[in-house]
Amino acid sequence: MASSTALSCLAALLLLAAAGAPVSAAEKETRLRVYWHDVVSGGPNARVVQVAQAPSSNASATGFGTVLVIDDPLTEGPNLTSRLLGRAQGMYISAGKDSLSLLMAMNFVFVDGAYNGSSIAIIGPNQADRAVREMPVVGGTGVFRFARGYCQLRTHWFDAKTGDATVEYKIHLRHD
Repeated sequence: MASSTALSCLAALLLLAAAGAPVSAAEKETRLRVYWHDVVSGGPNARVVQVAQAPSSNASATGFGTVLVIDDPLTEGPNLTSRLLGRAQGMYISAGKDSLSLLMAMNFVFVDGAYNGSSIAIIGPNQADRAVREMPVVGGTGVFRFARGYCQLRTHWFDAKTGDATVEYKIHLRHD
């Protein structure tokens, strides 16, 4: 009896261990680096539109309750004039009352190179006041079908007057 219990436990442990393994041997791992340019300051390069705000948002140091929609350039290098790789399309919400924490939901839609026509979906918290942040990749299309993974974010440049920012995204993916 003890032997069959031990075998059952061993089988359960093997099943749990296999759950973390790749589903197929054809699964790929991809690492990317893109620069996300959040241009808030207006003019012809503005890519951010505020669509909602709580009555108390202006009095809040973090803009708590503000909702913005984005169509931000993703470039190969940190300069806005670098080669355009894609667009970050989605929204972010100022969700931190006491700290600059954003809830972000966006698709990185690639428009050039080997990933042209493919996308990845990123959704999660961005604690923008930290030097390094991490957000999950929860899906993808095209080359990145069934994507899962994470992004590490580092602010490359930020203008406190305008709100414009450039953020480096190091993306780690597993996909079909």
